[in-house]
Amino acid sequence: MESQQTLIENVSVVDPVSGLTQNQQVLIEDGKIAAVADTAQALTLNANAERFDAQNRYLIPGLWDMHVHFIYDPTLTNEMADLFLDYGVTSVRDTGGDIEQLVTLRDALPSPKPNIYISGPLLDGKFVVYDGSDPDRPPLGTGVPEPGAADAAVAALKEAGADFIKIYELVQPETYAALAAAARQRDMPIASHVPLMMTADSVGPMADSMEHLRNIELACASNWQELLAQRQQRIGNFTEGLGYALRAGLHSDQRIPAINNYDETRCNQVLDTLSSTIQVPTLRLNTVTHLKPFQREDWPAALAALPQATQFAWRARIDGLQQLMAIDPTFSKWSVFLIERLLARGVPIGAGTDTPIGLGIPGYSLHTELEFLVQGGMTPQQALYAATITPAEFFNMADTRGRLTKGMQADLVLLKDNPLTDIRHSRSVEAVMLAGEWVRK
Repeated sequence: MESQQTLIENVSVVDPVSGLTQNQQVLIEDGKIAAVADTAQALTLNANAERFDAQNRYLIPGLWDMHVHFIYDPTLTNEMADLFLDYGVTSVRDTGGDIEQLVTLRDALPSPKPNIYISGPLLDGKFVVYDGSDPDRPPLGTGVPEPGAADAAVAALKEAGADFIKIYELVQPETYAALAAAARQRDMPIASHVPLMMTADSVGPMADSMEHLRNIELACASNWQELLAQRQQRIGNFTEGLGYALRAGLHSDQRIPAINNYDETRCNQVLDTLSSTIQVPTLRLNTVTHLKPFQREDWPAALAALPQATQFAWRARIDGLQQLMAIDPTFSKWSVFLIERLLARGVPIGAGTDTPIGLGIPGYSLHTELEFLVQGGMTPQQALYAATITPAEFFNMADTRGRLTKGMQADLVLLKDNPLTDIRHSRSVEAVMLAGEWVRK
């Protein structure tokens, strides 16, 4: 039986490593890239090979969103997979939710669907931030109150189908180390927030990715030891109440003062410990109250693609944001500023959005994130790398995913315009291929 072939002809290939190569043909065979060659080169084709003329179009690898939550908003859960594909997002990393619900959802979603990798719940401490106590805090987390519980917690997640783990903010340092050791023993990558009892430079070497750039500001402050001591004392004295309230209070009281005491020499020391730890900035989330994505020209059309119940709830939320007094933009600006510092110190950056939290439209928001990464100092090619190769590196898949070279899985996106001249052109999606099959065309 002949293998299934598709030949994409007359296309400009945009590879995150080698950049733009014009007048190319890309042969897809049995779900993988079999050849990338100059248009003039003769390739051996089967009689039934599909030929696709991509004249004046640009081919990029399928995009990743490294930070999503499928079950955060039940009105959107079953629509997210399709929306990701609409925008050329062929792989996603779900970074927090009930493991049984996520495994069931991943299996039940009809094909075609993105490649979905799941962590299961946010592994928190004695107090849990996402404990289900409020509609805005669905039960995405679970408590690991002491180090002795860590191995069993990770073993259960592995058995249930988790691909990696996600450690959250109220974990104690000894428990963090135990969770990391349990994950390493099982070859499970580690995504992490910086726990409030720790600093970024103590956490980073134990993690494969860190999320939101959150709590790096404390480690980069000239008075970081004083701030950390205050934080540890408050957590130690907290004996009852909501984990969310504890975390929110510490962020509110310490984030802006820490940024105001930024010490570049100290920050360089911190960032130098993160050279093997992917930072997933989620800039579009960090800037949402300050830069208001709903004021973009393309927002109404993107919002209209969401379920009516989601649109109704989000419009109410937007009305609330419009009525707020001016939001302090310090952390928003700090997040964008930090991109240049990460690049200067050689810290890897991955593209993620936290969709649907903070008005994050699945798929659409990933392109917004790429724009912010470029505003922060990345080139368009570096931004594409952050949304293709870096996520594959997190899962040790960079030898099979993320590039337009022979042997790679054929997750591909065809664009109308060149994203290397303007990263906003990443939105000009005309066709999407998943494992060699056209799923949007």
